[in-house]
Amino acid sequence: MPHNHHDHYDGNCGHEHDDDDHLKVEGEQNLLFSRIDRDGVVAMNEQRPGMGVEIIKPWAERDDETRYLESDADDQLIIRIPFAGQVKLRSLLLKAGPTDQTPSALHLYPNIDNLDFEDASQGTHPAPAQKLESIAVAREVIEYPLRTAKLSAVRSLTIFVPASLGSDTSRIYFLGLRGEWQDLRREGPTNIVYEAAPQAKDHVKIPGTEAGKNSFGPG
Repeated sequence: MPHNHHDHYDGNCGHEHDDDDHLKVEGEQNLLFSRIDRDGVVAMNEQRPGMGVEIIKPWAERDDETRYLESDADDQLIIRIPFAGQVKLRSLLLKAGPTDQTPSALHLYPNIDNLDFEDASQGTHPAPAQKLESIAVAREVIEYPLRTAKLSAVRSLTIFVPASLGSDTSRIYFLGLRGEWQDLRREGPTNIVYEAAPQAKDHVKIPGTEAGKNSFGPG
């Protein structure tokens, strides 16, 4: 079913930006890849079924551009990521594009599994826990800090892409999440996941900037 492309989205948003800076990319350290239920990953408005899970890759495959997620009817996407347990999110890693296929923003919704394009485009019921709106146009993985206080006790994360930077479609090559994981089957302190040491050669730093339809799309 086709989208009604931008009936509810106004690119000239008048709200305060949540993301203040970009981070150095610390390799695999604390990467939550192994804690994501990849079989449960869902993308709405993807060009073909199964594209959504293809961007949830191991760190070693982050530069593989043969697998990606691209939108279909327009440039909007919804990505739903369930976790095997409960996580506290600290940062999001993204490789997207190229150029104007880069998402204009990412809106993050914890523990909301029924978000649709109409509600996401209105952006109020529910409101996102955080908006990342200074998405870099880059050919490498960029890491964005998250507001941990708003993204703790997360069992699933839904990400809304409201638009691209000008293309008819949005494209993402890699999406990763960094943070702490807790096995809900037992009590005790949060288990922090360390899968590998950080790699200095992968560090990227981008200065922060002030960067400021409606159904399931066909597969």
